[in-house]
Amino acid sequence: MLIAKDMVVSLQYELTDSSGNLIEKTDEPISYLHGGYDGIFPKVEEALHEQAIGYSCTVSMEPEHTFGEYNSDLIRMEPRSAFPEDVEVGMRFEGAAEDSDDSDDYLIYTVTDIADDKVVVDGNHPLAGMKLNFACTVTDIRPATAEEIAHQHVHGPHGHVH
Repeated sequence: MLIAKDMVVSLQYELTDSSGNLIEKTDEPISYLHGGYDGIFPKVEEALHEQAIGYSCTVSMEPEHTFGEYNSDLIRMEPRSAFPEDVEVGMRFEGAAEDSDDSDDYLIYTVTDIADDKVVVDGNHPLAGMKLNFACTVTDIRPATAEEIAHQHVHGPHGHVH
């Protein structure tokens, strides 16, 4: 069986930066729905298309193919009073994008600095601006269920459970 649209693909992977530093590694296989459902980086999906169980590859990706370029406009200084008393560097909060007209347009901001009456937050993804290497091995392939296709993601083992 080969990987094609509407197949559930399971794989082990390691994500490293351009210097080879390990960022993330699976303990158990992860699964995604193949075919443009945004369950995995498009460049990885492209490399896995029409491959079989056991196939291994490493895909090197520029920031525009992963989490985007670092955007200094996403750094904001907010009043300390807008945060909980126990706010600490590294905490993450959901907040509205500053220049968005869409009230549903939210970003995850990470606290990067706290000074007296101000808190600095960064709305960039922690891996924004980084070249990344995604090394993976396909461990399983199966046809997706009608429900998985309708929901556009994997259910059950290694996938999303409702």
